[in-house]
Amino acid sequence: MENPDILMIVLDTQRVDRLSCYNPESKLTPNIKRFADEAVLFEKGISAAQWTIPSHASMFTGLFPTAHQLTQSNLRLAADTPHVAEILAAAGYKTAGFCNNPLVGVLDNELKRGFKEFYNYAGSFPNRPEFYKKSIFGRIKESVSAFLRRNVGMPIQQWFGKSDTAFSLSLSPIFTPLWSKWFSFKGQNKNSVLDVAEFVKRNDGKRENPFFVFLNLMETHLPFYPPIEYVERIHPELANSREARRVMQEWNSEGYRWSRPLPDGLTELEDKVLNGWYDVETHYQDEFLQNLFDALAERKNAENTLTIIVGDHGDGLGEHGYFGHAFNAYQELLHVPLIVHWPKMLNQYKGKRVSGPVSSRRVFHTILNAAGIDGAEISTTSQAELKALTLTEVIAGRDVEHETAYSEVFPPMNFVKAMEDRNPGLADRFRCNDLRRSIVQNDKKLIQVADEPDELFDLNTDQLELTSIMPENGELMKQLNQNLNRMIGTLENQRDNLIAGVPLELEQDPQMLEHLRGLGYID
Repeated sequence: MENPDILMIVLDTQRVDRLSCYNPESKLTPNIKRFADEAVLFEKGISAAQWTIPSHASMFTGLFPTAHQLTQSNLRLAADTPHVAEILAAAGYKTAGFCNNPLVGVLDNELKRGFKEFYNYAGSFPNRPEFYKKSIFGRIKESVSAFLRRNVGMPIQQWFGKSDTAFSLSLSPIFTPLWSKWFSFKGQNKNSVLDVAEFVKRNDGKRENPFFVFLNLMETHLPFYPPIEYVERIHPELANSREARRVMQEWNSEGYRWSRPLPDGLTELEDKVLNGWYDVETHYQDEFLQNLFDALAERKNAENTLTIIVGDHGDGLGEHGYFGHAFNAYQELLHVPLIVHWPKMLNQYKGKRVSGPVSSRRVFHTILNAAGIDGAEISTTSQAELKALTLTEVIAGRDVEHETAYSEVFPPMNFVKAMEDRNPGLADRFRCNDLRRSIVQNDKKLIQVADEPDELFDLNTDQLELTSIMPENGELMKQLNQNLNRMIGTLENQRDNLIAGVPLELEQDPQMLEHLRGLGYID
């Protein structure tokens, strides 16, 4: 079989409960729902991490944060940690990134590694593909922008990403509007979708070099500035309210509010406004995504195009006393959309919904397996694991991880430092310095805080995680905690081997070895 074209769409900061294909009561995303109806939908996609950098690193490498170690904005992915785009480029794929998140596309953290073309829509000097620069004036403008981007914009943006002092300063009401709106923090999401649509049309049927395209969309991330006509369409009562607009302007103007605990909660009006504007951004994103869905459907190679829609994390809108996606391990952050569309290989499963939890970091294995990569040259996984961990195996009813998903919540320490400067004691009160981990298995979820069991939930009966059942379920807690600790030990072995530059051996993970043998992948 010819290798497929591959498109990976990351819906950054997208809550599952707003998507119509996950929540029948939501009418916000009819286009994504129609696309999902022709695909396979994973009802419980679980992100490996709760914020952008470690989550993207996990999807790009197939590793959990403890293993890949890219857990802060001032770190870089190790050179000997294989990146999915790097592997595909070496195999002859045309690799292109279209990115609206500066934490992926602007910071010098090696997440862009392997992309032969990479277009940043975020930052002070965004760039777009060559096919939009037609006039002499346009080419001169792009040359000037490229020079400024390289010599002015990038150093400034790197400084803000890596300096705690600069980062804390940037969160103030004076500076937030400058970088968030005028310097395009959220990028140009609609333009990026139109550019990807044009790219996939221009690269249709060129079988000697199939493509791998990565698209990151930031539309549902604060600040919220959707076109006013969409606010009027979805929440006219907010569009016509001066008080609602004032509240939204206040939140848009202070980045410090976007990821922190809420000791006093949200006011009734804040809750209504923030949820309402989030609805609008979700709907607006769905509407311009249809341009890409149409382009994909019209291609000659539509049948042999693998499209994966996945969230990097969700977002907290006041639940559990937190806002944003920095410090907790609840489902509003870790439950993410995961949709796989590949007509040529998955037509018999069209419309299937997979109910068990599955890790989003398995996107890595799915893409490489689809591209015919055998895994022999990948130091971070074995050939058997690469095949066994692909999502197509789960779709076929063979889940080597037995409907178990892990997550690791490394707090972004630049936010913690800003919190300690502005609200002394708040970080300690909400345990924001502590590492959290979670395991979801058979719809039971255990959360560890600072390596100790902290909360246990039954997601069947308590999807909002309001009541911990740990006190009356000691044996279940012990079992899940043992499974989680076993996983931590495996990840620490992976991390140590990567540091030492030693190829990973399957025997170092007895649990995975047992699973692979039981499913017949190895003798």
